[in-house]
Amino acid sequence: MPASKLAVPLLNRESAILEFNRRVLAQARRADVPLLERLRYICIVSSNMDEFFEVRLADYIEDARLPGAGALDGDLETVSRAAHALIDDQYKAFNDEVMPDLERAGIVVISHAERDKAQRQWVDEYFQTQVRPLLLPVGLDPSHPFPQVANKSLNFIVRLEGKDAFGRQNSIAIVRVPRVLPRVIRLPDRLAGGRQAFVLLTSVIRAHLAELFLDRRVQAFSQFRLTRDSELAVDEEEVKNLRQALRSGLTTRHYGQATRLEVGRSCPRDLSDFLLGQFALPPAALYAVNGPVNLVRLNALIDAAKAPALHFAPYAPSWPASWPRAQSVFERLEQGDLLLHHPFESFDPVVQFLREAVHDPDVLAIKQTIYRTGGESPLMELLLEAVRRGKEVMCIVELKARFDEEANINWAERLEAIGAQVVYGVVGLKTHAKLLLVTRREGTPKRPVLRRYVHLSTGNYNPKTARLYTDLSMMSADAKLTADAASVFQQLASLGKTRPLAKLLQAPFTLHGAMLARVEQVARAARAGRSARIVLKLNALTDVALIQALVEAGQAGAEIDLIVRGACLLPPGRSGLTERIRVRSVVGRFLEHTRILYFLWGDGPRDEALYLTSADWMSRNMFRRIEVAWPVSDAALRARVIDECLVPYLHDAKDAWQQQGDGSYRPLGPEGASAQQALMQRLRANR
Repeated sequence: MPASKLAVPLLNRESAILEFNRRVLAQARRADVPLLERLRYICIVSSNMDEFFEVRLADYIEDARLPGAGALDGDLETVSRAAHALIDDQYKAFNDEVMPDLERAGIVVISHAERDKAQRQWVDEYFQTQVRPLLLPVGLDPSHPFPQVANKSLNFIVRLEGKDAFGRQNSIAIVRVPRVLPRVIRLPDRLAGGRQAFVLLTSVIRAHLAELFLDRRVQAFSQFRLTRDSELAVDEEEVKNLRQALRSGLTTRHYGQATRLEVGRSCPRDLSDFLLGQFALPPAALYAVNGPVNLVRLNALIDAAKAPALHFAPYAPSWPASWPRAQSVFERLEQGDLLLHHPFESFDPVVQFLREAVHDPDVLAIKQTIYRTGGESPLMELLLEAVRRGKEVMCIVELKARFDEEANINWAERLEAIGAQVVYGVVGLKTHAKLLLVTRREGTPKRPVLRRYVHLSTGNYNPKTARLYTDLSMMSADAKLTADAASVFQQLASLGKTRPLAKLLQAPFTLHGAMLARVEQVARAARAGRSARIVLKLNALTDVALIQALVEAGQAGAEIDLIVRGACLLPPGRSGLTERIRVRSVVGRFLEHTRILYFLWGDGPRDEALYLTSADWMSRNMFRRIEVAWPVSDAALRARVIDECLVPYLHDAKDAWQQQGDGSYRPLGPEGASAQQALMQRLRANR
């Protein structure tokens, strides 16, 4: 179809990210969400916005500064306005809805003005003994330049009256607040009046600021917080040791280019202007907020409050019904592939798979990719134990997993120190695929046979996030699938070419082209009058070629449903262009993270394909990362994926939002059915 017929202007990616955060913020305003969980959603929005300014907007600002980027200025202004509006709404929800409801529930944050005499005495003692010894104000003058301000650190700016100890005028001082100080402090129960009472560190310091400047009067002050570009700038083509270069880069990450300045709403204009000038930021980068400048830190209040009824009811994931607990994983995989649906089903079977491999004397080799495992990881500890037991262990460690670089470097160094083979993927590409391959000696002593077992996942090898993110993973002894996995590991270690893969699709080589071919296959079926359907469940859809292919398939007559949690740049429902394409987003208790690709191009039993993948439909995943997608060949498992992961989400009317043609979203709930709640109930019964 001629491209001229496909003039579908794509939506703005940054605006799409902000729209996602609006959907998250809406969770904080739902009466059916427990109160402390509503506060947690506000914290999640703050964390997401931090990353938005550290990564997305930092890149956007840099691009806008390039020659010929004048067209970006208008987009940047639009995005900035939307970010300001979102953050204003966030603080309204915090101040006018969530905190008053928490107060009615007996959980309060007490400001200095609200504290009684006994509470002020306790806070004063706390300040004198725990806080003041760590504070060191810096008065600014030619010999005392503006101090380095770390990314997302808490600081105060103070305007002073009078002369300093040396008889000179220097009216501005900066107080840096050490990160070691807790931002949320619980008052003793004896002072709380039967409630759970907290004070914020900002309130404690501002009530005692004058004590830091003897014989001088504090005229004005404000808390402030700076967000900086946090991408690690390492030229992989030039460095000789990527791990050492990244380790060095971590020390300077906190001092990248400034992208946002947050101050208290009462901050005087002259102080905010002074700070903007100091950090070379435009006025649009100033966010004067009505409350704490870092709402993320209120996670500490959520964790400290003792109120089970104000949290989601505990959910214990089930063990997979098709795997008896007493059965060896290798015996179980003789019977066929095993599918796991996290967090509704436990991540423990994945840990058990590796544990059994480590302790089985017939297991000779273990290979695993490491992207986000966390600072504490039973899987990494098991790999260390495997090395100690003399097994061949190879790890592909992705050192540039954003904000997990330090943890991954630490694991890599520990593994290398005891003899594991550790490589860091491919220069210029992130290894984002999730693969665990075990090679086991089977057969008889006279006729031994080496057999491989593989685990593949749409999510990370992280037991903590496996309780919070929805993901699918699969274990298999399929000879073709395990041979493909072995080829991927060989390629990543040797950097050499491998045989064509039989089942796995791999980025940056075959995945993008294969997906375009599948979409075109559906489009051809639609043109021929056969059944034609595409259902995709993704975290993001931004790749232009794939979007255009979907538009063409829809115009050919295919029915297309896209379940996209985050940014989707394809505008659905536009007459004559995308009216057969529907886009929805589901935001619930768990973070939707599964990536599922379903294609139907006829009426026969072989006229469909379903893939699971680690890759979103973004250009970075298709061309700048090592990713894999694998087909679900077993008909029963394929039906299960459709039944659990696609159908309920297409009918969700509680947590779902329908995307409009202009990029905005319309909530479908919250009165109908919830896919996540239904799955919790269904898979709970499998225990």
